[in-house]
Amino acid sequence: MEFNYKTSFMLFICFSFWNILPTSQSIIAETDRLALLAIKDKIIDDPSGALNSWNASSHCSNWTGITCSRRHPSRVTSLVLESMGLVGTISPYIGNLSFLRYLSLYDNQFTGEIPQEVGRLSRLQTFFVANTTLAGKIPRNISSCKELESLVIFNNALVGGIPTELGSLSKLRMLALSTNHLEGTIPISLSNLSVLEVFNLRSNNLHVSVNKLHGTIPPYVGTTLPNLEVLFLGGNRFSGVLPNSISNLSRLYRLEVSDNQFTGSVPPNLGNLKNLTILNIEKNYFGSGEVDDLNFLNSLPNCSTLETLSISYNNFSGQLPDSIANLSTKLTILYVGENNIFGEIPPGIGNLVNLNALDMEGNQLTGNIPDFIGKLPMLILIYLSNNQLSGIIPANICNSTQLEQIFFSTNGLQGGILPNFGNCQKMVALDLSQNQLTGAIPKELIGLSSITTLLNLSGNQLTGNLPSEVGNLERIVGLYLSNNRLSGKLPDSLGKCNGLEELSLDGNLFEWVIPPSLKNLKGLQMLDMSGNNFSGKIPEYMESFASLRYLNLSSNDFEGEVPKQGIFKNINAFSVLGNDKLCGGIPLLHLPSCPRPSSDKESKQSPRKRLLLIIFGVVVCVILLGSFLLWFWRRKATKKTSSPLYNPLDNMFQKISYNELLKATNGFSAENLVGVGSYGSVYRGLWSLSHEVTTVVAVKVLDLKRRGASKSFVAECEAMRCIRHRNLVKMLTSCSSIDYKGDEFKALVSEFMPNGSLEHWLHPTANDVQSSWRPLTFMERLNVAIDVASALDYLHHRCQTPIVHCDLKPGNVLLDNDMNSRVGDFGLAKFLGGVIINVETEHHTASTSVGIRGSVGYAAPEYGMGRDVSTHGDVYSYGIMVVEIFTGRRPTDDIFTDGLNLHNFAKAALLQDHVMEIVDPTLPGHVRPEDDNNTGALINVGNETKLCEALATILNLGVMCSIESPNERMEMAQVMKELQSIRKAYLSRLG
Repeated sequence: MEFNYKTSFMLFICFSFWNILPTSQSIIAETDRLALLAIKDKIIDDPSGALNSWNASSHCSNWTGITCSRRHPSRVTSLVLESMGLVGTISPYIGNLSFLRYLSLYDNQFTGEIPQEVGRLSRLQTFFVANTTLAGKIPRNISSCKELESLVIFNNALVGGIPTELGSLSKLRMLALSTNHLEGTIPISLSNLSVLEVFNLRSNNLHVSVNKLHGTIPPYVGTTLPNLEVLFLGGNRFSGVLPNSISNLSRLYRLEVSDNQFTGSVPPNLGNLKNLTILNIEKNYFGSGEVDDLNFLNSLPNCSTLETLSISYNNFSGQLPDSIANLSTKLTILYVGENNIFGEIPPGIGNLVNLNALDMEGNQLTGNIPDFIGKLPMLILIYLSNNQLSGIIPANICNSTQLEQIFFSTNGLQGGILPNFGNCQKMVALDLSQNQLTGAIPKELIGLSSITTLLNLSGNQLTGNLPSEVGNLERIVGLYLSNNRLSGKLPDSLGKCNGLEELSLDGNLFEWVIPPSLKNLKGLQMLDMSGNNFSGKIPEYMESFASLRYLNLSSNDFEGEVPKQGIFKNINAFSVLGNDKLCGGIPLLHLPSCPRPSSDKESKQSPRKRLLLIIFGVVVCVILLGSFLLWFWRRKATKKTSSPLYNPLDNMFQKISYNELLKATNGFSAENLVGVGSYGSVYRGLWSLSHEVTTVVAVKVLDLKRRGASKSFVAECEAMRCIRHRNLVKMLTSCSSIDYKGDEFKALVSEFMPNGSLEHWLHPTANDVQSSWRPLTFMERLNVAIDVASALDYLHHRCQTPIVHCDLKPGNVLLDNDMNSRVGDFGLAKFLGGVIINVETEHHTASTSVGIRGSVGYAAPEYGMGRDVSTHGDVYSYGIMVVEIFTGRRPTDDIFTDGLNLHNFAKAALLQDHVMEIVDPTLPGHVRPEDDNNTGALINVGNETKLCEALATILNLGVMCSIESPNERMEMAQVMKELQSIRKAYLSRLG
């Protein structure tokens, strides 16, 4: 009977279970329903009425966003409420949905914290709560969701650290916590996630910009994470090399390590990653400056699906290999700009028929622009600026009808601008500036109505009139035609360009009056018409240009009264210098009063006035004749005594005598005195190079009574024999002779910088402010920083023998007519192969037995401890100067006492997020809360937030360059690339 007993017992159990099953299921279903209703209660706004179906009268399986299990029809397995505009918090009752496998609340406006009860969802596989406004910390007990495969909480406001417990989620394939406020370090436990495929922590505050993560990538990453499909480490501070084991990640299709501090060679076998579609290693320090730096490209033809390849902003040298011809025909983006790549543009690029964007700017490319560029049918952007390209622009350049942007500036391109540019019917931006282009501006180009962003033809040798077709550029924002040889009248049609914000016509031969039609350009923010032959009256309608921030009408032939309203009320916002027939205006202009209409009485007195003028003229002529005879006698007397002395530059440049310098500077007159420095005075002079050519020069006359002046002269001569760079003051010649008193005379002759020194712009005197001074714009300051960094990089790393400047400061940075910066005054310079000078002085410079170290406030601290001169010292001076440029404070300001200096001042502001509180208050575009709206800014530099971000990054560079420890300071090549990147990013954001 044993069988019957067991059978009866089992039947009893089965029947009992069967009897209670419906009741049990009802209880569980009710639990889920109540949980969902509790979730709905926490939603305070449902604009689309998506949750109207969640009510007690219907079954929850019919509710919006709800999916129930097939095996257990009363249990909720999926809750999807995406992009519904829901506002509220997440109810803790969500933890009662114990069968939930998929949870997505993407793209809503949930606030508050992620409830701890989420940790009770033991079956949960996907947690997708991105693009909301959740705050608080990531619950640690989410690690209890052992089935979790995707944890996606990006674009929220989460704080705190990444829980170490996440490392126990052994099935996790996707971890995306980007764009939050997470802090701390990445837990080492995450290395246990062996099946992880997507790992994205970008844009947080993890440890030190974007994330500020640091350290190196483990060399075994390619073996411990074999299933990795996406490796995205952009925007951190990772350093070291890129491990060769990455080539083992056979499933990897996206490799992005941009904007870090990686060095060394790129793994040569990246071609093993046959699924690779994106390879982005830009903004690092890859490469060693050797010709084989780019060998890794030879393996990439194996990546048959490659679409994006960017190696810009690194230290790669060498030529682009021929293997580039075999890259994937799916390639749409090829960025190799801002490296040291030389040679010609390889013809193989013509095989990349799907290329949309080609960026090769900022290299050392030579040769012509090849014709095959015009045969790329899908090309949209092409950047070849800042190279050494020559020859003519290919006639077929606009065969690609998709072209939108062409940037060929700062090369050596020659010939004329072809009418074929008119075929670029989608062109929005064209930059051909700073080349050697000649001829007229084609009407087909100037009339291309699609150009809306910019047309820049400045710095060439273009001639002829400005075609009337310019009126077709109705939506263009920036038109730059400065420093050419354009002539004639401005066409009336220019007034049709209603979108213009910046118009540069300076440095040409335009004449006649400003056309009345320009009154339609009410959106102008910057207008420069200086250095032309414009005449007539200054149009009164310019007073009504409410957006105008900068107006330069100097060096023309305007006459009559200067307006007094609008921009003409702000002395810092406009200039009318060099127009001798102007009168009136605001008192600060110090112009003569405008004459009243003449009366009959005055007309009767005019013959008497003419007689007085004639008498006065005769007297002046007699005085001038006597002065000439006296000068001639002295010249004849000194000609016998003048004898040339040693001149280090005699064999290099055209020689000049003392008498020629005396004549060039009008007897070293006070009117021609430009400034006084440590070892002498600088004069403006006119030097006749030939019977036809006269140039303006700067003559630095050494005060040989000052200790060290003679050796400084020799040092500067020797340095200038060895260096040539666009951002260094060009030395023309020198003079070592005897003056008319029989005393030794030494002078240096260099190109004249019409805009003076950076010191003058940063710290103007009271007279400067009342005359033509204006504050430097943000972009002008940034360009100065880039120019000086480029000059120092050249001196430190690209000369045959490295040179340390030893006295970098704003007073030794000069600005040319286009506000380009040139570093000068090499009187304290030192070759790293040997000391040029060994001078002791009691002046403002600090010195040791090894030589002069620099000026107080700018000299590196290690020099005060007797250390040898090094490039690190220049980097320190540069860092201090960068902070000074953007804060407007000298390192010797009175506030810097008791251990506080300019470096610590900026560092503290960065740490406390108070950058805008220390920025130079005169910076145009920078508006503080306590300021009123009438800031007098010259140029609108864009949104305050964008400006703040850029300023913080730049000041951080200044701080990193002026660290006390020399070995921790940045290299100038790195600094230059960072600043160029900031400029490019800032301009693109404004665009």
